[in-house]
Amino acid sequence: QVQLVESGGGLVQAGGSLRLSCAASGGTLSRCGMGWFRQAPGKEREFVAGISRSGIFTKYGNFVKGRFAISKDNAKNMVDLQMDSLKPEETAVYYCAADMDKFSPSVVVTAIYEYDYWGQGTQVTVSS
Repeated sequence: QVQLVESGGGLVQAGGSLRLSCAASGGTLSRCGMGWFRQAPGKEREFVAGISRSGIFTKYGNFVKGRFAISKDNAKNMVDLQMDSLKPEETAVYYCAADMDKFSPSVVVTAIYEYDYWGQGTQVTVSS
């Protein structure tokens, strides 16, 4: 079992930045591919960013366009998401997710159903 706890959410003005963190316990992240998802009210949960088990390979949602960066520290069991140039429409609850021992170290998982463990989410509100 892997427990995930997100932090770093809050209120930011449009164009501002936030850095989300996800702390893992109960398992080592060197065995996990990691992802960040978000869900706005009335909308489906969507993929934001993912990183491979090795921490080398990354993928992003099409809307990111170079504004976000995901990173993984296997030694510290932490995954971060740096978000810059935030927009009001990106207001949502952001979730950290992990898949363990399912894919090779170079695979980045984007499908929500492939993730086995989820955090409770952290609210991000972007004001206009």
